[in-house]
Amino acid sequence: MSETTEVITELLEGLNITSDYRTVSLDLLEKGQSRYLRDLKVNFNSTLTSEHLSAKEIGLIGVAIAVNNNNKILADFYTSFAEKNEASAEEIAEAAACASLLASNNVFYRFRHFTQKEKYTQIPARIRMQIMAKPITGKEFFELLSLAVSAVNGCEMCVNAHEDSLIKLGTTEERIFDAVRIASLITATGKVIF
Repeated sequence: MSETTEVITELLEGLNITSDYRTVSLDLLEKGQSRYLRDLKVNFNSTLTSEHLSAKEIGLIGVAIAVNNNNKILADFYTSFAEKNEASAEEIAEAAACASLLASNNVFYRFRHFTQKEKYTQIPARIRMQIMAKPITGKEFFELLSLAVSAVNGCEMCVNAHEDSLIKLGTTEERIFDAVRIASLITATGKVIF
């Protein structure tokens, strides 16, 4: 077994996927014996630990990002990870709901930001967001989920608004940074495993 195949097998085992699983991306990386595969494995593994987030929070962030990215394999993995770390079905559902809600908000508020027309800020959004008012996971963590999804979706206005809310709630910058770091690495993993 080549070193490249061994790294792929270790990555797939870490995700609870059979060693014969392949995607176009994985095939290209394997065929080219890409050194990036080792980085990908290390980066994926680093999504599972944090000095600033609990394992349950990591799992819920993983669920939100995987759902946002429409990645069933990673959604299943992080759902299982969250469950093993005592996340309830309601908390997991809220992470998925957050991904859906922020998908609409990120498109809408990015549009407002891009156009920079006062008229569009005066017209009601008419996007129902009751889940944000009293989230099961708590206001601070729901804001953190919202920030992570917004960062992945590239909405500057939403990123700034959620980061500002988090700072006002007393969240440390290290906690915010780690949530976004994990979201970015889950997104990168999803380019190869999907």
